[in-house]
Amino acid sequence: MRRMFRRPSGWAVLVPVVALAAGLLFATSGRTAQGTDLRGGGVVELSELIDQRDTAIARQQEDLAGLQRQVQRLTKQAASKDGAVAAAQAGGDAGALSAGLVGLTGPGVEITLDDAPTRPDGALPADARPDDLVIHQSDVQAVVNAVWAAGADGVAIMNQRLVATSAVRCVGNVLLLQGRTYSPPFVITAIVGGSAVRTQLTASPQVAILKQAADAFGLTFAVHDRSSVTLPAYSGPLDMQYATPR
Repeated sequence: MRRMFRRPSGWAVLVPVVALAAGLLFATSGRTAQGTDLRGGGVVELSELIDQRDTAIARQQEDLAGLQRQVQRLTKQAASKDGAVAAAQAGGDAGALSAGLVGLTGPGVEITLDDAPTRPDGALPADARPDDLVIHQSDVQAVVNAVWAAGADGVAIMNQRLVATSAVRCVGNVLLLQGRTYSPPFVITAIVGGSAVRTQLTASPQVAILKQAADAFGLTFAVHDRSSVTLPAYSGPLDMQYATPR
Protein backbone atom coordinates (compact mmCIF):
# COMPACT_ATOMS: atom_id res chain seq x y z
CA MET A 1 0.00 0.00 0.00
CA ARG A 2 1.54 3.34 -1.06
CA ARG A 3 1.26 6.12 1.47
CA MET A 4 0.15 9.60 0.44
CA PHE A 5 1.90 11.39 3.31
CA ARG A 6 5.19 11.14 5.17
CA ARG A 7 5.40 11.78 8.88
CA PRO A 8 7.83 14.57 9.83
CA SER A 9 11.42 13.42 10.21
CA GLY A 10 14.56 15.43 10.82
CA TRP A 11 16.79 12.89 9.16
CA ALA A 12 16.29 14.26 5.65
CA VAL A 13 17.87 17.53 6.76
CA LEU A 14 20.37 16.12 9.23
CA VAL A 15 21.94 13.39 7.06
CA PRO A 16 24.03 15.73 4.83
CA VAL A 17 25.13 17.72 7.86
CA VAL A 18 26.07 14.58 9.78
CA ALA A 19 27.93 13.18 6.78
CA LEU A 20 29.99 16.36 6.44
CA ALA A 21 30.74 16.47 10.16
CA ALA A 22 31.69 12.80 10.16
CA GLY A 23 34.12 13.33 7.29
CA LEU A 24 35.83 16.18 9.12
CA LEU A 25 35.93 14.11 12.30
CA PHE A 26 37.48 11.10 10.55
CA ALA A 27 40.14 13.28 8.92
CA THR A 28 40.99 14.97 12.22
CA SER A 29 41.05 11.64 14.10
CA GLY A 30 43.32 10.11 11.50
CA ARG A 31 45.87 12.90 11.78
CA THR A 32 45.71 12.88 15.58
CA ALA A 33 45.83 9.15 16.15
CA GLN A 34 48.52 8.32 13.57
CA GLY A 35 47.50 4.69 13.68
CA THR A 36 47.04 4.42 17.45
CA ASP A 37 43.86 3.68 19.42
CA LEU A 38 42.35 6.97 20.52
CA ARG A 39 39.78 5.38 22.80
CA GLY A 40 42.09 3.22 24.89
CA GLY A 41 40.67 0.54 27.16
CA GLY A 42 38.17 2.54 29.18
CA VAL A 43 35.31 2.65 26.67
CA VAL A 44 31.84 3.13 28.18
CA GLU A 45 28.85 2.12 26.07
CA LEU A 46 26.14 4.74 25.51
CA SER A 47 23.50 2.34 26.83
CA GLU A 48 25.51 2.01 30.05
CA LEU A 49 25.69 5.78 30.42
CA ILE A 50 21.92 6.02 29.92
CA ASP A 51 21.31 3.32 32.55
CA GLN A 52 23.59 5.13 34.99
CA ARG A 53 21.75 8.38 34.35
CA ASP A 54 18.34 6.75 34.83
CA THR A 55 19.50 5.23 38.12
CA ALA A 56 20.79 8.59 39.35
CA ILE A 57 17.56 10.34 38.37
CA ALA A 58 15.44 7.69 40.09
CA ARG A 59 17.48 8.13 43.28
CA GLN A 60 17.14 11.92 43.07
CA GLN A 61 13.38 11.63 42.56
CA GLU A 62 13.12 9.48 45.68
CA ASP A 63 15.09 12.10 47.62
CA LEU A 64 12.85 14.84 46.22
CA ALA A 65 9.70 12.99 47.22
CA GLY A 66 11.04 12.61 50.77
CA LEU A 67 11.87 16.32 50.98
CA GLN A 68 8.43 17.25 49.63
CA ARG A 69 6.75 15.16 52.31
CA GLN A 70 8.89 16.88 54.91
CA VAL A 71 7.92 20.31 53.58
CA GLN A 72 4.25 19.37 53.60
CA ARG A 73 4.48 18.21 57.20
CA LEU A 74 6.27 21.37 58.34
CA THR A 75 3.89 23.59 56.39
CA LYS A 76 0.91 21.90 58.03
CA GLN A 77 2.45 22.48 61.43
CA ALA A 78 3.08 26.15 60.63
CA ALA A 79 -0.45 26.59 59.27
CA SER A 80 -1.92 25.38 62.55
CA LYS A 81 -0.24 28.32 64.31
CA ASP A 82 -0.19 31.06 61.66
CA GLY A 83 -3.29 32.31 59.83
CA ALA A 84 -1.30 33.76 56.93
CA VAL A 85 0.41 30.43 56.32
CA ALA A 86 -2.96 28.67 56.55
CA ALA A 87 -4.46 31.02 53.96
CA ALA A 88 -1.52 30.54 51.60
CA GLN A 89 -1.76 26.78 51.98
CA ALA A 90 -5.49 26.84 51.23
CA GLY A 91 -4.82 28.84 48.08
CA GLY A 92 -2.17 26.37 46.97
CA ASP A 93 -4.40 23.39 47.69
CA ALA A 94 -7.17 24.94 45.58
CA GLY A 95 -4.92 24.95 42.50
CA ALA A 96 -3.23 21.60 43.14
CA LEU A 97 -5.82 19.60 41.22
CA SER A 98 -5.59 21.61 38.00
CA ALA A 99 -1.79 21.72 38.31
CA GLY A 100 -1.56 17.93 38.34
CA LEU A 101 -0.25 17.76 41.91
CA VAL A 102 -3.06 15.47 43.08
CA GLY A 103 -3.48 11.84 42.05
CA LEU A 104 -6.67 11.00 40.16
CA THR A 105 -8.71 7.85 39.62
CA GLY A 106 -11.66 7.49 37.28
CA PRO A 107 -12.94 6.06 34.00
CA GLY A 108 -10.77 6.82 31.01
CA VAL A 109 -8.77 5.48 28.10
CA GLU A 110 -5.45 3.75 27.52
CA ILE A 111 -3.68 4.40 24.21
CA THR A 112 -0.72 2.27 23.12
CA LEU A 113 1.77 3.31 20.44
CA ASP A 114 4.49 0.92 19.28
CA ASP A 115 6.99 0.42 16.48
CA ALA A 116 6.27 -2.01 13.67
CA PRO A 117 7.55 -5.54 14.33
CA THR A 118 10.85 -6.45 12.69
CA ARG A 119 10.61 -9.04 9.94
CA PRO A 120 12.64 -12.25 10.44
CA ASP A 121 14.73 -11.48 7.34
CA GLY A 122 15.20 -7.84 8.34
CA ALA A 123 13.66 -6.62 5.08
CA LEU A 124 11.55 -3.47 4.98
CA PRO A 125 7.94 -3.52 3.77
CA ALA A 126 7.32 -2.26 0.25
CA ASP A 127 7.63 1.53 -0.10
CA ALA A 128 8.86 1.83 3.51
CA ARG A 129 11.81 3.74 4.92
CA PRO A 130 13.27 2.88 8.35
CA ASP A 131 11.66 6.08 9.69
CA ASP A 132 8.23 4.79 8.67
CA LEU A 133 8.49 1.83 11.05
CA VAL A 134 8.96 3.69 14.34
CA ILE A 135 6.83 5.93 16.54
CA HIS A 136 7.98 9.54 16.35
CA GLN A 137 7.78 12.46 18.75
CA SER A 138 5.18 14.04 16.47
CA ASP A 139 2.99 10.93 16.80
CA VAL A 140 3.05 10.96 20.61
CA GLN A 141 2.47 14.71 20.74
CA ALA A 142 -0.46 14.51 18.29
CA VAL A 143 -2.18 11.85 20.38
CA VAL A 144 -1.60 13.78 23.62
CA ASN A 145 -2.94 16.97 22.05
CA ALA A 146 -6.07 15.15 20.93
CA VAL A 147 -6.60 13.73 24.42
CA TRP A 148 -6.32 17.19 25.99
CA ALA A 149 -8.68 18.59 23.34
CA ALA A 150 -11.21 15.94 24.36
CA GLY A 151 -11.36 17.53 27.82
CA ALA A 152 -9.20 15.13 29.82
CA ASP A 153 -9.03 15.75 33.57
CA GLY A 154 -5.49 14.40 33.58
CA VAL A 155 -3.00 12.65 31.29
CA ALA A 156 0.04 10.45 31.94
CA ILE A 157 2.64 8.87 29.66
CA MET A 158 4.40 5.77 30.96
CA ASN A 159 2.79 6.53 34.35
CA GLN A 160 4.41 9.99 34.41
CA ARG A 161 1.82 12.70 35.01
CA LEU A 162 1.88 15.52 32.47
CA VAL A 163 1.77 19.11 33.72
CA ALA A 164 2.03 22.53 32.09
CA THR A 165 5.83 22.32 31.88
CA SER A 166 6.02 18.74 30.56
CA ALA A 167 7.69 18.28 27.17
CA VAL A 168 7.37 15.22 24.93
CA ARG A 169 10.70 14.61 23.20
CA CYS A 170 12.15 11.64 21.34
CA VAL A 171 15.67 10.70 20.30
CA GLY A 172 15.38 7.96 17.72
CA ASN A 173 12.66 5.71 19.10
CA VAL A 174 13.43 6.53 22.76
CA LEU A 175 11.08 8.85 24.64
CA LEU A 176 12.58 11.48 26.95
CA LEU A 177 10.08 12.60 29.56
CA GLN A 178 10.78 14.56 32.73
CA GLY A 179 14.35 13.33 33.03
CA ARG A 180 13.66 9.65 32.31
CA THR A 181 14.03 7.57 29.15
CA TYR A 182 11.46 5.06 27.88
CA SER A 183 11.46 2.57 25.04
CA PRO A 184 8.30 1.65 23.11
CA PRO A 185 5.56 0.62 23.49
CA PHE A 186 4.46 4.02 24.78
CA VAL A 187 1.32 3.93 26.92
CA ILE A 188 -0.79 7.07 27.31
CA THR A 189 -3.50 7.00 29.99
CA ALA A 190 -6.10 9.67 30.60
CA ILE A 191 -9.24 10.27 32.63
CA VAL A 192 -11.61 11.25 29.84
CA GLY A 193 -14.59 9.98 27.90
CA GLY A 194 -13.68 7.44 25.26
CA SER A 195 -16.10 8.78 22.64
CA ALA A 196 -14.75 12.33 23.04
CA VAL A 197 -11.17 11.06 22.59
CA ARG A 198 -12.05 9.13 19.44
CA THR A 199 -13.75 12.19 17.99
CA GLN A 200 -10.64 14.32 18.55
CA LEU A 201 -8.30 11.61 17.25
CA THR A 202 -10.39 11.37 14.08
CA ALA A 203 -10.30 15.15 13.65
CA SER A 204 -6.50 15.41 13.96
CA PRO A 205 -4.59 15.51 10.62
CA GLN A 206 -1.40 14.38 12.39
CA VAL A 207 -3.14 11.37 13.92
CA ALA A 208 -4.61 10.54 10.49
CA ILE A 209 -1.06 10.21 9.13
CA LEU A 210 -0.13 7.97 12.08
CA LYS A 211 -3.17 5.77 11.40
CA GLN A 212 -2.15 5.53 7.75
CA ALA A 213 1.33 4.38 8.77
CA ALA A 214 -0.16 1.86 11.21
CA ASP A 215 -2.35 0.38 8.47
CA ALA A 216 0.45 0.31 5.89
CA PHE A 217 3.42 -0.86 7.96
CA GLY A 218 2.06 -2.52 11.10
CA LEU A 219 2.71 0.09 13.77
CA THR A 220 0.55 -0.30 16.86
CA PHE A 221 -2.05 2.40 17.48
CA ALA A 222 -4.64 1.03 19.89
CA VAL A 223 -7.27 2.88 21.92
CA HIS A 224 -9.01 1.03 24.78
CA ASP A 225 -11.70 2.23 27.16
CA ARG A 226 -10.94 1.53 30.82
CA SER A 227 -13.53 1.51 33.60
CA SER A 228 -10.87 2.87 35.95
CA VAL A 229 -7.42 4.35 35.47
CA THR A 230 -5.16 5.87 38.11
CA LEU A 231 -2.93 8.83 37.37
CA PRO A 232 -0.18 9.57 39.90
CA ALA A 233 0.40 13.07 41.17
CA TYR A 234 3.25 14.95 39.53
CA SER A 235 6.18 14.94 41.95
CA GLY A 236 8.93 16.63 39.94
CA PRO A 237 10.26 20.19 40.16
CA LEU A 238 7.85 23.01 39.38
CA ASP A 239 10.36 25.75 38.59
CA MET A 240 11.32 26.43 34.97
CA GLN A 241 14.87 25.65 33.94
CA TYR A 242 15.18 28.26 31.18
CA ALA A 243 12.15 30.56 31.13
CA THR A 244 11.94 33.34 33.71
CA PRO A 245 9.02 35.64 34.61
CA ARG A 246 9.20 39.24 33.41
